[in-house]
Order: sequence, then C-alpha cells, then structure tokens
Amino acid sequence: MKTPTSARKHKHFVLNQAKLKKAQRILRTRTETETIDRALDDVIDQHERNRRAWAATEELLKSRVRLRDVFGRLEE
Repeated sequence: MKTPTSARKHKHFVLNQAKLKKAQRILRTRTETETIDRALDDVIDQHERNRRAWAATEELLKSRVRLRDVFGRLEE
C-alpha cells in the first residue's frame, strides 16, 4: 500500500535504534524511513485481514450452520 509522495510529512521521533535496525533487516529495507513506512503498511494490512476474518466469522455464526467435530477433539 503505497502513499502518494504529496501525502508525506516530516516527522521527528525518538525510536529504539536496535528495534529499528532489526525491523530493517527483517523487512530488507534500505533506509529507516522506508522501514517505518513498510512497518506501518504491514500493520494496516494486518488490521484489514483481521477485520475481514472477523466479519466472515460473524457471518458464519449468524448462518447457524451446524458444524460437526469429525476428529472428536472438541469434547475434551
């Protein structure tokens, strides 16, 4: 999820350098700004996935579909 460059603003933060460098290695980004931008994109994407999964779960529960425990693991 890329944002247009016109939407960017200068911000100043005091961040844990070790966390920032670790995130930079994990995300394979070149700059700290790119690291923060990608991390924010990941948080937003994860939130959207969670929202959709919860909506699907609610729809399933509303449908009153009967589920069968074919492996017998729910009656412990």
